[in-house]
Amino acid sequence: MDQGAQPIIKLENVWKIYRLGKAEVQSLRGVNLEIMPGSLITLMGPSGSGKSTLLNLIGLLDVPTKGTVYLKGKDVTKLAESELSVLRGRSIGFVFQEFHLLAYLKAWENVEIPMIFQGVSKARREMRSKELLALVGLEARVDHQLSELSIGERQRVAIARAFVNDPEMVIADEPTGNLDSINGKKIMEILINFQNKNGKTLMIVTHDPNIGAYGRQRIFIKDGQIVDEVSAFGRKLI
Repeated sequence: MDQGAQPIIKLENVWKIYRLGKAEVQSLRGVNLEIMPGSLITLMGPSGSGKSTLLNLIGLLDVPTKGTVYLKGKDVTKLAESELSVLRGRSIGFVFQEFHLLAYLKAWENVEIPMIFQGVSKARREMRSKELLALVGLEARVDHQLSELSIGERQRVAIARAFVNDPEMVIADEPTGNLDSINGKKIMEILINFQNKNGKTLMIVTHDPNIGAYGRQRIFIKDGQIVDEVSAFGRKLI
């Protein structure tokens, strides 16, 4: 990591407040956070702690009620959704617990989807998609549909899709949550291998202390605030 680099994502005094009828729910309360290029980060917190809200703000899927979010020094807080969408497509890849793959498409066709929105030619999309699938060990499965793939293989397709636009940051939300321990370990090895080889920023959101231990930077959240591990869980987990 370049010590002179600016953060890829920076949150300054960020609040997220939801209204449920007359009630006000403070999902995030004054969060300050810097994510540096090349970081390997794990985000942990109990249920209802604000993990998902923080993930959405870091991933530019939402904007704060108060405070500022910066992407590489640019204030993105007041951008229109169409502008945020373009920035997300170029800068951030996502791996979801539920995969979010399309069952009627082949493996490589699922991987190519983010490139369609970036205007990449079809020939280049197919070549790049199959290259990424080979890197996750699915070179023999590129033309298979989801019904022909195991759960672990589907998650590998999702990882290939997350990296296909060569984003600067990938956010993996419970990437091993639907997998057994053996497949979960394989998925973590694939993710970290990508991160190491390409120098990308990788944030893993997890409830599993074994996965949390992979983080070189570990962030703990409780009641909408960044706290230490003991404050979040009442004990040392890692």
